[in-house]
Amino acid sequence: MDVQGFLKALTSNPNYQNQITLVKEIPGREAVYGEVKPALAQVLTQMLAAKGIKQLYSHQAEAINAIRAGKHTVVVTGTASGKTLCYNLPVLESFLADRQSRALYLYPTKALAQDQLKTLVRLTEALPESQRPFMGTYDGDTAANTRKRLRDSGNLILTNPDMLHQGILPKHPAWSSFFTHLNYVILDEIHTYRGIFGSNVANVIRRLKRICRHYGSNPVFIGTSATINNPLQHAEELLGLPVHLVKDDGAPKGRKYFVFWNPPYLDVGKTERKSANSEAAQLMTELIRERIPTITFAKARVVTELIYRYVQEQLEKSSPGLAKKIRAYRGGYLPEERREIERQLFEGELLGVTSTNALELGIDIGQLEACLVVGYPGTIASTWQQAGRVGRAKEDSLVILIPHQNPIDQYLVKNTSYFFEKNPEAAVIDPNNPHILMGHLRAAAFEAPLTAQDCYEFGIYAPAVVELLVEAGELRQMAGKWYWRNSGFPATEVNLRNISDSTFSIVDVTTQPPKVIGTLDETSAYQQLYTEAIYLHDGETYFVKEMNVSQKISYVEKIAADYYTQSITEVQVIITKKEIESSWRKAATGFGSVEVMMKPYLFRKIKFGSRDSIGFGKINLEPQTMQTNAFWIVPPPSTLHLVKEFGRDPVESLLAIANVLTEVLPFMVMCDTCDIGSLVDLTNHGAPSLFVYDKYPGGLGFAHRSFERVEELMTAARELIAACGCEAGCPSCVGSPLPPHSQLDPDTSGKGRIPDKEGALVVLHDMLEMEPYIPRQKQVPAYAWILTAPDENRPLPPLVRLPEKIEQQLREKLINLRRKPNGRN
Repeated sequence: MDVQGFLKALTSNPNYQNQITLVKEIPGREAVYGEVKPALAQVLTQMLAAKGIKQLYSHQAEAINAIRAGKHTVVVTGTASGKTLCYNLPVLESFLADRQSRALYLYPTKALAQDQLKTLVRLTEALPESQRPFMGTYDGDTAANTRKRLRDSGNLILTNPDMLHQGILPKHPAWSSFFTHLNYVILDEIHTYRGIFGSNVANVIRRLKRICRHYGSNPVFIGTSATINNPLQHAEELLGLPVHLVKDDGAPKGRKYFVFWNPPYLDVGKTERKSANSEAAQLMTELIRERIPTITFAKARVVTELIYRYVQEQLEKSSPGLAKKIRAYRGGYLPEERREIERQLFEGELLGVTSTNALELGIDIGQLEACLVVGYPGTIASTWQQAGRVGRAKEDSLVILIPHQNPIDQYLVKNTSYFFEKNPEAAVIDPNNPHILMGHLRAAAFEAPLTAQDCYEFGIYAPAVVELLVEAGELRQMAGKWYWRNSGFPATEVNLRNISDSTFSIVDVTTQPPKVIGTLDETSAYQQLYTEAIYLHDGETYFVKEMNVSQKISYVEKIAADYYTQSITEVQVIITKKEIESSWRKAATGFGSVEVMMKPYLFRKIKFGSRDSIGFGKINLEPQTMQTNAFWIVPPPSTLHLVKEFGRDPVESLLAIANVLTEVLPFMVMCDTCDIGSLVDLTNHGAPSLFVYDKYPGGLGFAHRSFERVEELMTAARELIAACGCEAGCPSCVGSPLPPHSQLDPDTSGKGRIPDKEGALVVLHDMLEMEPYIPRQKQVPAYAWILTAPDENRPLPPLVRLPEKIEQQLREKLINLRRKPNGRN
């Protein structure tokens, strides 16, 4: 690809409006090779030669040497660097030495497991047939007879953590031969195992290790990861083992051009920009016209379909033949449809694809030359993963990031050094979360009696949770062990990708008979499936006719809507236990257990494309409460007085900062903005305070990471707000307007008020002990803050091994499990 020629053509177009804010050339590099000692067996050397591989890269050689030495290993190198050989060669070497050798490959998705099977088949086809291992994917799409053959005779089993959790470990007696001879466990893409999913997978690994011990095996664990800030720590937390880190990438790289393309303003006041989606469609159309193989990433399924449709329509007008050379790819398609699109990309039949992050992982889709990233993906690591999907070893490639109009996207495009010079985020998990732990201890007890050693390896809360299970009659203690005494199948009660026990069914009433089209956990349902909401499913828009809370069903009908809905939630927080109290500069800080009350009371209608707010509606739902963890910061009185001296309201100023914190925190930990919440509270400290909390019962470590990195967090918030060129605040710096018709803003126009940017800068400059920030003009607060009086008689929980609220929730969970009508519990 002639990148410079293409960019010159773009900027010479009469319709170009100076969208390019940066073109950064990332130099290529030559390969660095290493040596495996002792040398690989001749049959493996011949197998590699048949694939054109004469030497191994330095990181491949280092990883193979470490794995041979019995070291648990994680390989952290760039995309297309040959990480699969790091584990496939030791696995094949072990098989050639012992035909009973087994290996378990775990992938985060079924699609990736099936793609990697094709890679293994292509790799081993050069081996004599008598020396090829029996291998296959073992998941929900595998035929029953194939499952039995793989279970009984498979040397290499490729599956996912969900199938290991529910389909293999609970039935381990049937897998006794496999576990007895298990030498290697491979976990690909371990950076995806974070938050709830990662915390659950860490417990599945705990269960896997105890089953291996039961059958006398001690496998070597091998992980691979995209570049993250804490690969060694994350791998050791995930596996519960000491790990050897391989991070020096020896693979060659072609030159890459990274472009930031900011959509132009639509108004003179510079508050609204053109849609990133339409800009991406235009750019992709130009790339396809030049016959440049292109992938476009979008965060939402519906956006993937919209861009695909826009590009197809534009191509049909000028190049009808090329309109058939592009496809959309996302979840919701049938497996055979996705496999066909992957094949077409790999074999070069397609010139372009629009995709969600489903193609971000290492599925082999051939050689593409240009990548469009529509909206910041949420982490620096994910952005580089998507960018790494294009470019051959020695050829130029192009990556264009097209930001949305929100604080973090606009901050990045104006502070590009932050993106290129900062380390990627850290992955965070909390395997010891009691809500997560209880489900896995129940499953582990079903698989084999629990011992004191098991309780030690399952973490500090395990003894307390086991005691609860004994009290509930689910476990019975005999001769120093705890036995499962229920008739249920506890692994089915644990969803690895969600913490909620309660799910809502989504029923489409436009079909006859009505059918269930999906499910959502209770927390998400309150945010997305309330009456009159627009629910997005497989690129279609559904209107929620009724949300039946008691039956946990939302009835929907398919309609052609040009908007979607976004709920507005009132949140209150009460500190139940202060675990750490400290100070940061002039402010008081703390971390501890909190009770969060959430009540959705309003929803906003937002038009597709332009994201204009076109109306509001009421939500009538009871509040939900959750026990979780939070970090808080209490500005000193001097800071609050300074804000008031400029005629501004401290609460509104802090609210602007709170909005920004949820955008900034994902820069530091690998979480989504939906994993964390922030708010301004007056009741807990008798003064306005900022809170950042985990949106999951028991917490998952994000708030604690905020507490540890408060200096970096607040500095980044100030930089983000100050970098915006607006005068009074806009969605690009201090976030969306305050919810209208609420205690925050009594404005009845329905537009809502933008939080106070100037007041936020006064607060941040003062707390960071910088030169005072002088607002451009004084203003008088336009509303009065409504205080909620604290409950003086509210008792603090007693000191117990588990927080009282969490213990009560676990008791209720056990009761609810026994009440389920399916007869198994």
